[in-house]
Amino acid sequence: MAHLKLKALLTTSALVAVTAAAGTAASDPGGEYYESLKKPEWNPPNEVFPIAWTTLYTDIALTTGLTLADLWQAGDLTGSNKEANRFLAATVANLALNGGWSWAFFQAKQPMLAAAWAGTLAASSADLTRRVFKVSQARGAALAPYAAWTAFATALSCTVWRLNVRTSGQHAS
Repeated sequence: MAHLKLKALLTTSALVAVTAAAGTAASDPGGEYYESLKKPEWNPPNEVFPIAWTTLYTDIALTTGLTLADLWQAGDLTGSNKEANRFLAATVANLALNGGWSWAFFQAKQPMLAAAWAGTLAASSADLTRRVFKVSQARGAALAPYAAWTAFATALSCTVWRLNVRTSGQHAS
């Protein structure tokens, strides 16, 4: 089992590292575009985001890695890795959505697209948390802040979109 845990943790850690790098490469919270946007009073200070995401990325790598290891082990016992493959696919899809949000928001400069993207990410994060919880309630509870944060990010993205809709119906860019 130890080799499966190591393999799974290396797999999810690599996926999370790629996600973090992609999101960081696209993000520009000090840039002219972001500074020009109207934001709600409850928008966290820019310094909060790297702390929150570093914590959440660590959580994602650990909880999904240990869950993947459990599913691989169960598959070895039954001769089928269908559940492990479905879980890994859901994790990859979630992380692709996660890393892509910064591109939709900061690079495409499309608040409406970013709001829709964030909503899709929040739904995916809730589903990932549900999948982890099904295997380990403790790990599912540990991953729940990720689902909560992406739901908060959806509310924030929707509010930024709403605050920056021009009277002509166009979005700030």
